[in-house]
Amino acid sequence: MTTTATVTRVPLIFSGHFPINKSGCASQSTVYFLGSSSSTSSAGRSLFSSSPTTTKRLRRAGFTVLASNSMAPSIVLVTGAGGRTGSIVYKKLKERSEQYVARGLVRTEESKEKIGGAEDVFVGDIRESESIFPAIQGIDSLIILTSGVPKMKPGFDPSKGRPEFYFEDGAFPEQVDWIGQKNQIDAAKAAGVKQIVLVGSMGGTDLNHPLNSLGGGNILVWKRKAEQYLADSGVPYTIIRAGGLQDKEGGVRELIVGKDDELLQTETRTIARADVAEVCIQALQYEEAQFKAFDLASKPEGTGTATNDFKSLFSQVTARF
Repeated sequence: MTTTATVTRVPLIFSGHFPINKSGCASQSTVYFLGSSSSTSSAGRSLFSSSPTTTKRLRRAGFTVLASNSMAPSIVLVTGAGGRTGSIVYKKLKERSEQYVARGLVRTEESKEKIGGAEDVFVGDIRESESIFPAIQGIDSLIILTSGVPKMKPGFDPSKGRPEFYFEDGAFPEQVDWIGQKNQIDAAKAAGVKQIVLVGSMGGTDLNHPLNSLGGGNILVWKRKAEQYLADSGVPYTIIRAGGLQDKEGGVRELIVGKDDELLQTETRTIARADVAEVCIQALQYEEAQFKAFDLASKPEGTGTATNDFKSLFSQVTARF
């Protein structure tokens, strides 16, 4: 009986005694060696196994062997991808395909078509756990941007005071911002995700905050409850409590972090949706953002220096909740 051995050329990235490039720095090289067969996961990422003997030889030669799996793009699900902020996050992830495989979750087919109708956009109801499982299976990280949305009652007359708001049946903050987010956290934890980024809102320390009175929904109360549930889940997390959201260009302002709604006592209480979206993605890249919660706002455009050092920004945060 003849036995056939399968040989796979597996790339290994390593650092050590490399040739010096034109800039005077040691360059990196790719080495191929004979190893065992490779298999491919459902997410399309290669799972490599290397020869212990080969690895020892490389180390004796003065090289540090690095895992080639680190090169695989990270699969990130954005829920609420049809919303004004969620759609920006989804688009930014799609633009960075060398780093991320983007997925979106929306509530309706209409929302799916609004953001392009791609096959990586799932339709599901976060209030029903079973309907979101297909979107969450196989992901590395989850960015939660779902939120209850109050609607203005028809017939508003500006001359008679402030408008009145209501929530549609089944779409109250308790159902969307608490139960819906809890379902997402539970499903993501069961799927073994590496990190959850949750976008909330400033104002949660004040029960009398005006947002709680909209439609009688106590929206900040339920958001805060979901944030606490995430912080207690054991999953690495980043909780971003954004200030007043603005539909403005991102990347041109200095971002500010705070805690316990202290920024609400200042003049810097707003932030562009595009900046919130960028912070969500940057939070996936730095350990300094994990197991932290912070308020987020920005200085007015033209003052300060536009933020581009996100590691430093996250390092300023000390609060876990």
